[in-house]
Amino acid sequence: MSLKVYEATCTAPINIAVIKYWGKRDTKLNLPTNSSLSVTLSQDDLHTKTTCRVSPDLKDDHLWLNGKEEIIAQNKRLTNVINEMRAQRKRMEENDNSLPKISDYNLHICSNNNFPTAAGLASSAAGFACLTYTLATLYQLQLDNVQLSTIARTGSGSACRSLQGGYVAWEMGEKEDGSDSHAIQVATREHWPEMQAIILVVNDTKKKTSSTLGMQHTVATSPLIQHRIKHVVPKAMEDMKKAILNKDFDSFAEITMRDSNSFHAVCADTFPPIYYMNDISRAIVNAVHDYNAAKAALGSAQKYTVAYTFDAGPNAVLYVEKKDANNVLGVISRLFPAAADNNIYERFTFNEKEVDEVLAKMSTPVYQQMNAFKRIIDTKVGDGPRILAKEFNENVSLLKANGEPKELL
Repeated sequence: MSLKVYEATCTAPINIAVIKYWGKRDTKLNLPTNSSLSVTLSQDDLHTKTTCRVSPDLKDDHLWLNGKEEIIAQNKRLTNVINEMRAQRKRMEENDNSLPKISDYNLHICSNNNFPTAAGLASSAAGFACLTYTLATLYQLQLDNVQLSTIARTGSGSACRSLQGGYVAWEMGEKEDGSDSHAIQVATREHWPEMQAIILVVNDTKKKTSSTLGMQHTVATSPLIQHRIKHVVPKAMEDMKKAILNKDFDSFAEITMRDSNSFHAVCADTFPPIYYMNDISRAIVNAVHDYNAAKAALGSAQKYTVAYTFDAGPNAVLYVEKKDANNVLGVISRLFPAAADNNIYERFTFNEKEVDEVLAKMSTPVYQQMNAFKRIIDTKVGDGPRILAKEFNENVSLLKANGEPKELL
């Protein structure tokens, strides 16, 4: 390895929106048509890991994503972020002659997700948040979360929300240059640590219609989207912030489910229509409503025990407080049974008596889709990006000493 190697390795989380972002008023700057709000999930379970290296020994810029090389120049979103971070470093070097002149060095980037990519699980959000944060670490940039989120937004809009932990709002802003369109933290993960997320992975293959193309078609063809932008989202944003600050799960749950329904309604109102949910997704929606009604009938003080939300894909994210998580999963395991030789529920422990009590009050039958889920991820609210190393560290780096990725497809 050359002595003139500079490297950083970081991880960044996914975020799952409870008030969805769908539609751009400026596609070049990734400026949204509405504000949004999300929950950052734990990196212990879901994250993107990225290594960035610069050196005079590297002959060209290269990017490897999940073991496959991608052409940087063909991806405008990538070049937006990389060029801006290089420009930030160059300005630092011009103002301080003592700094090594690394802004002109070629760059090798290697990035891996530990979850399905392009399947509606916010892979681009985690990916661009991690790229932005890792480059900032590599170039030793003194940027705050607002500045970082503004840069990450140009790569992927929702990436700005993955640069902070807890509960995060992306304020759409009003300025044409996008300088006021950035993420702010509504509450830390410690504020409401009881919140849990259960992700039911229905399909982990790449979705038919990408989010970028989908929202462009929706804005262009859906009359309903304008009602959502002007009337539905602004009130939902304010109500959701109050629900989080008050730790009011009933309000949180209803706003979350209504917004998910609203989002998929405008997708269906697109012409031709876009359907991200499938039959299993809709069965989960019915099961959640039946579960909540059954718990209320059993005397629960809460109107809602569990809430669903679906991003641009068929996979369900269920929000539930920790005290109720096992019971919810137990009922799900009965409604969507797994084959004996593929029991994805075996690592969970359920109180079968309590599960039976809820099922007895539910009108939902046991569904016949055996092995409906590819994977179940139970997780919690998490923190923002983490620095694993500020220099080459063989134990954490995704690159070998020669600058090539450790793993290739």
